[in-house]
Amino acid sequence: MLAAGKAAASMALAVEKHWPADKKLFGIALTRYGHALSLERIRWVEAGHPVPDEAGLEATREMMGAARAIKSVDLLLALFSGGGSALLSLPVEGISIGDLRKVTQDLLRSGAAIQEINTVRKHLSQIQGGRLAAACKAPVVTLIISDVTGDGATHIASGPCAPDPTTFQEAVDVLNRFDVKPPRAVLEHLICGLRGEREETPKPGSKVFDRVENRVIATARNSLEAAAALFRENGIQPVILGDSITGEAKEVAKVMAALTREIRTHGSPFKPPVVLLSGGECTVTVRSAGGRGGRCGEFLLALSLELAGTADVHAIAADTDGIDGSENNAGALLAPDSLARASAQGLDARKFLAANDSYGVFSALDDLVITGPTRTNVNDYRAILIL
Repeated sequence: MLAAGKAAASMALAVEKHWPADKKLFGIALTRYGHALSLERIRWVEAGHPVPDEAGLEATREMMGAARAIKSVDLLLALFSGGGSALLSLPVEGISIGDLRKVTQDLLRSGAAIQEINTVRKHLSQIQGGRLAAACKAPVVTLIISDVTGDGATHIASGPCAPDPTTFQEAVDVLNRFDVKPPRAVLEHLICGLRGEREETPKPGSKVFDRVENRVIATARNSLEAAAALFRENGIQPVILGDSITGEAKEVAKVMAALTREIRTHGSPFKPPVVLLSGGECTVTVRSAGGRGGRCGEFLLALSLELAGTADVHAIAADTDGIDGSENNAGALLAPDSLARASAQGLDARKFLAANDSYGVFSALDDLVITGPTRTNVNDYRAILIL
């Protein structure tokens, strides 16, 4: 069993609980620092996220060795969840972990969507983009917790056991589109790929995947449906706007605020009390080196400015893995008086938003949502309650 991601430890623990005692089970669960659990038959390793480090490098190298070593009569059970892309950090020969860190950091700050970032990662990796499956002679069953819009297996943990439809050309296009200047070793590898001097990732239709089954077992949609049931039980009409909302967090907030004002003022297209539920993964283009927080906090701070203290509107935005960006919070809460309370403390919310410092505002207001690691990851969760 090989597991990687923020949910790796909880998934591995579930396997241990249900695996027959008389059947052999061994392997590695690779997760983010602070996300491990006590396991008896599986060895856990913690490593860097969202920027890869040497611990992830060594663990991933060991995982690839294990995959190559098992026999055709065995079974590889692979467990992947969000965060696996950074944790599974085994770059191709000639590219150092430092090179990989630099590209990752620049892409994360660029505003690129996770699918675009993973297109680059897959073409720099020895394990992602279907290469883990290609290295294994045994049948492979992959169980996946989705943290990406569309729930495509190729994007979750950068698809170690899934066909990769992207190409070296698309990886280069992403770097050019977001003006990311890669280290020389990365650039040389990608140029060799464009020339056909590097092997492409295994594509859809490859015989590699004849013995591979990918199953998505949990999604953002599941979380929204669970939330809808809870609100309905408490007399609030739930409206699920979708689990695949993307775009700049500040721009998404403008659209959500416009819909909220329409409902609050005119009772259209839904009559209060109603809650607007949404999932997906917004992006933040970081303009300030001193910014703190993540996409959920940025969305909520922008929403507060758009709503400007609209009465009877409350909201939450949080990442289901318990970590929103760079700090220790899952997200934050918004109340009708949030802006007024910030102003009373001398905080200019617009300046904080311009500095990508949503954490600074919500921390001062004591409105952070702090859960600690949840050891699951089904993308972002947003709820706007209109009373």
